[in-house]
Amino acid sequence: MIQESNKPHVFNLKSIGSSDLGYITVAEYQNQISFEIKRVYWTYYTPNQVTRGHHAHKVLQQCIFAVSGKIEFELINPNGEKLNFILDSPEKGLYIPKMYWRTIKFSHNAVLLCLASEIYVEDDYIRDFDEFINYKFK
Repeated sequence: MIQESNKPHVFNLKSIGSSDLGYITVAEYQNQISFEIKRVYWTYYTPNQVTRGHHAHKVLQQCIFAVSGKIEFELINPNGEKLNFILDSPEKGLYIPKMYWRTIKFSHNAVLLCLASEIYVEDDYIRDFDEFINYKFK
């Protein structure tokens, strides 16, 4: 199971298969994912080296995978501390807890798969960096 943590971290999932047949990697709630999955989405056909993200979430937690290509993350907590992560393998995931500002860069043909703890709620997003840094927990 993913380590219980309120900090972002990379984790690895088991890959099953062979080069002759292909591979499968599985992520299950309570086995590898520590939160109930309420939404799944994927991002694809993002032009090479376009920067996306530019937001944080008040409540939402995520586990993100690069099922194809390479995806680079810069995460910033409310204290301004920066963390950098690279996803470059389908069995490698990144846990992002609430209240981390993120910017994301995609390689050519990268596909991002996200397992999210909440359904989409626009009010959960903080889209202004200064507002994020000055956000007071309610």
